[in-house]
Amino acid sequence: MFLYLINKWTVADHQLRCIAWSKDQGYIALGGDCGFLNVIKLEPGVDAKAVGLGASNNLCTVNQPEGHKGSVKVLSWNDRYEKLTSSDETGFTIVWMLHNGQWLEEMVNRHSGSVVGGMCWNSDGQKICIVYEDGTIIVGSVDGNRIWGNRMKHMQFTQVAWSPDGCKLLFGLASGDVHISDGSGNFLAKMELQCMVGRTEIARIVSLQWYNGRWGYFEPDCPSLAVCLDNGCCQLMRTENDNDVILLDTGMKIVDAQWNHCGSMLAIACCQQINSSQSLSEVQFYSPFGEHLRTLPLASKRLLGLAWDGAGCRIALALDTLVLFANVRPEYKWAYVRGTLVYAYTNRENAEHRVMFWNTKNGDKTSKFVHGLRGISACDDVCLLSASSDNSQEMYKLLLCNDIGTQLDSKYLDTEPRHIAVTRTHVVVASRTEIYVWHYRVAKRLTAMDVQQGAKPRWDGREKVYDIDHELKSGDRAAVDTKTSNPTRDPICCIAALDKTLIVAQGSGTLMHFILPGMELQRAYTTSQQPCRIFLNCNCSRLAILDSAGLLTLMELESQGASKDSCGKILSLQRKDVWDVCWASDDPEFFAAMERTWMYVFRNLDPEEPILTSGYICGFEHLEIKSALLDEIMKEPENPKDELVVTFEARFLRDCHTLVESVGLPDAQQFVERNPHPRLWRLLAGAALEQLQLEVADHAFARCHDYPGLQLIKRLHSLTGQKLKQAEVAAYFGRFEEAEELYLSMDRRDLALKLRTKLGDWFRVLQLLSTTAGNADDALKEQANNSIGEYYAERKKWSSSVKYYMEAHNMEQLAECYIMLEDYEKLSELASSLPEQHKLLPKLGQVFLSVGMCQEAIDAFLRNNQPKLAINACVELNKWKQAVELAQFHNVHEVRPLLAKYVARLLENGQQLEAVELYRIAHCHLEAAQLLFQLADKEAKMRRKPLLAKKIFVLAALEVESYHEMKRSQKKDKTEAASALVGLLEEDATAGGLMVDLPWRGAEAYHFYLLAQRQFYSGQPETATATAKVLVDYEDIIPPEDIYSLLALFACKSGAFKTASRAFLRLETMPGLSEKEKRAYEQCALEVFTKHKPYDTSKSEESQSEILEGIFPEEKPPVCVVTGRLLTDYELWMCSACKHCAGRLDISSFSTCPLCHSSVL
Repeated sequence: MFLYLINKWTVADHQLRCIAWSKDQGYIALGGDCGFLNVIKLEPGVDAKAVGLGASNNLCTVNQPEGHKGSVKVLSWNDRYEKLTSSDETGFTIVWMLHNGQWLEEMVNRHSGSVVGGMCWNSDGQKICIVYEDGTIIVGSVDGNRIWGNRMKHMQFTQVAWSPDGCKLLFGLASGDVHISDGSGNFLAKMELQCMVGRTEIARIVSLQWYNGRWGYFEPDCPSLAVCLDNGCCQLMRTENDNDVILLDTGMKIVDAQWNHCGSMLAIACCQQINSSQSLSEVQFYSPFGEHLRTLPLASKRLLGLAWDGAGCRIALALDTLVLFANVRPEYKWAYVRGTLVYAYTNRENAEHRVMFWNTKNGDKTSKFVHGLRGISACDDVCLLSASSDNSQEMYKLLLCNDIGTQLDSKYLDTEPRHIAVTRTHVVVASRTEIYVWHYRVAKRLTAMDVQQGAKPRWDGREKVYDIDHELKSGDRAAVDTKTSNPTRDPICCIAALDKTLIVAQGSGTLMHFILPGMELQRAYTTSQQPCRIFLNCNCSRLAILDSAGLLTLMELESQGASKDSCGKILSLQRKDVWDVCWASDDPEFFAAMERTWMYVFRNLDPEEPILTSGYICGFEHLEIKSALLDEIMKEPENPKDELVVTFEARFLRDCHTLVESVGLPDAQQFVERNPHPRLWRLLAGAALEQLQLEVADHAFARCHDYPGLQLIKRLHSLTGQKLKQAEVAAYFGRFEEAEELYLSMDRRDLALKLRTKLGDWFRVLQLLSTTAGNADDALKEQANNSIGEYYAERKKWSSSVKYYMEAHNMEQLAECYIMLEDYEKLSELASSLPEQHKLLPKLGQVFLSVGMCQEAIDAFLRNNQPKLAINACVELNKWKQAVELAQFHNVHEVRPLLAKYVARLLENGQQLEAVELYRIAHCHLEAAQLLFQLADKEAKMRRKPLLAKKIFVLAALEVESYHEMKRSQKKDKTEAASALVGLLEEDATAGGLMVDLPWRGAEAYHFYLLAQRQFYSGQPETATATAKVLVDYEDIIPPEDIYSLLALFACKSGAFKTASRAFLRLETMPGLSEKEKRAYEQCALEVFTKHKPYDTSKSEESQSEILEGIFPEEKPPVCVVTGRLLTDYELWMCSACKHCAGRLDISSFSTCPLCHSSVL
């Protein structure tokens, strides 16, 4: 950083006591003796063209509020609510508000007998805490209400501070202690002041500054609390209970301290009384980690206070009757990469550094978060970021990026990157004692030899480490395991690198000149300065040295043509208050330097007229200096404005412009001859071309080595017409509309079309073609339509592309647009309009297939003579019937194996029902029935859901019936008998006769099984017993134990003990039961038949038994599916689907068959 005094404000007849600067509104409040209170403001000048610190500012008094009688000692701003709070030595406190440009009293508070020690608003401006020297504490709201108050006896408060979250308060005491309390004033703890360890004197707390994090933090987890005592001691802390504190000793008495707006810098006001009439004052600046940055010495006046502005670029100092203002030039982390400004910033939402890559040419912005960012450097088209490692505090990383933030390469190292530099081939990192050199490579710079060698490095070690006090450690970075433990007496303070030259500056003023990549020490120079920054010119012949006091000197380095005596010589140029330097990249004699708010351009040590600006110099090329107003950019870093990057012209370029525009070419040519520069020759060549003075232009192009310009001169010599030459010149300078008008005025429409075609301005080409029509223009018109269609397609504007692709008859791209628009109706029309065997048909078929449009996909594949693809489409979309028909029509035999393979995959995944559905869709009813029978058997064995098992058996039987129906419909040319024989043979070969002949057996078993239980629970035990007797024929489907258990239960309930006796007998002798189960059945039978004789008491049971026992031995009567009884009469109803019977009276109350659930006709 660098700072310098700019102006002062004199307070007549009043001694200042305090100062405060509003961060948001920019008002400065001054408090002094005799009730003096003044509010001033820095107003921009009327004619100021510059912005930022470079703009002229006038100090003006807003007004002098009146109300205090005693000396004003404490001031505090509430930026959120635009309020000023002041307190005097009598304890009188006033809250001021701004109204119509005047500061008026809003609230007052009197506390007689004591003086305010300190007061502070919390971060959201809702509360203020005021402490008095008599131990009184008052916390009030912004609207004037007292929230709470307290009186601490035997305590003298001097300072107070809110925590960033407003939940805690710190109280500084005159005894040197700091007390911590919560937001309600309850004492929590006493802060440990490590800075006072070992000291016996009593020191007074003079400043408690706790940065609230409003603008983000300098680094994650960096200190933000400063505790300062009047004996010169200070400690920096992260929290109020931080044990890892940072200790400072200013060596002088501290009177005030303040963080800047973002907490990246702490300014400490120090004053030492020399005698009764003289004081020594200075302001010391520190980083949050305690690193001393700068010291600003002041005149022999007593420093009373300081205040930062809202951007951290100015600081105001109160000295006796003066207010001094100083500009601060912070060391932003930034770089410039070929039109891209790279800068880092933080915000409140994220503590990490965010690096913005802003292309100043087209406005594109890219940002990325970087943990622990340390520095940014750039060269040519690469940007180097150095940062702390994410996992270790002792490791660091280097990120090599391009101009859009894409990472090209990275390295991890243990050398602290205090200073970094990057060239076209090397990265140089320096700590206090070590130099790390990395020979990096990016893909676009590899040569053909590199590619053939697999991009291997040309020299053995790509990384080297050099100890500044000793010799080169190793050529291989992996072999470097040790570090020098002793700190150096002469640390590295800055470095500069360009091409193959590396300059390392040490604190003693020694400059070491190394040659890259071998790190050979070329020469060592000495200077009386302590370099702060150094800069190499474009041919490494001169070095600019800038020290901490802002003194700029130049040194001659060893270079070609330089004598040995001149090497290391300090040139006569010396400039003060310099804070930035940039050499021209194309001329070793030109450089630009920033002095205060002025930019000076030097050529061979001669300065030009200064330019008013406060920007940081990005680059100097072609006699143009590009400058970035980083102070203004950092106010809104996420939305930088184009006008904040400014380009200035050097005096030679400005003078040449003036001569060309106002005097004439001869004088301008003489001026350029006396001051030759490629940029001036190009300017002269352009002016000569405009006037068609081809000889002058040819000479100027030759002097600036512009080969395209020489080719233009040659082409102009071959042209005859004056207008034609003017049109060529206009096109060369990019004035294409003017060139086109000249072509059209000469009736050379062909040249206008050629110009627009070369430019790729296809919209204008179509406009020109629309004026006239000809056969020769058809190809160009088609090209223009295709190009415009591509233009819209690249921008995802598919609807606009369709129009132009249709005009160009580009079916491929038209189809692509319809696909992106998901307009499949238009895509289908396009497919129908295509001729047979068109190459686009297979692609369209695949598109239709992907969206489920089966018929369109089939048509597309068949029109391209690809029946197999059509069949595959049917298979994929489960159109198996259509797939079979297509296979038969086109004599393709691969459908059945494909179906079997698909079913096998479904079965492997446990998707049995999906496989059944697939077979049903493909009309493979027998296979579907076989899977359903397997599922039904599985469900029956589980014995959990008999109703589900019945449903599956019914579905299987219905599939068998569908199979029979399909076979009957396939007679066609065969006789009925032959067809039946073939059908039987196929059935036997496929699934066996049982499944085909008796498909309803499983459904019948579970139907009667469920029917018997429903009858029993509905109070019909006799009917249930009769139905249960039917189940005896289904022991192969339903477990016999279940059948006879039900029969025994129902028979006992209905009084058919004879039937129950037979059932128990069967249970007792049933194989497969355990002895325990058999004994249980025996015990149950004993209990029943000791009470009842084994005779049937119901006549219906006897008749049913006679029937079942063989009274009708020839043919067993059918069983009613409604009641479960045997049907012996001839008034029957038969289901048309399952062919099962029921009594007509019984079925009359049903609308569907109780077994198969088909409609009752």
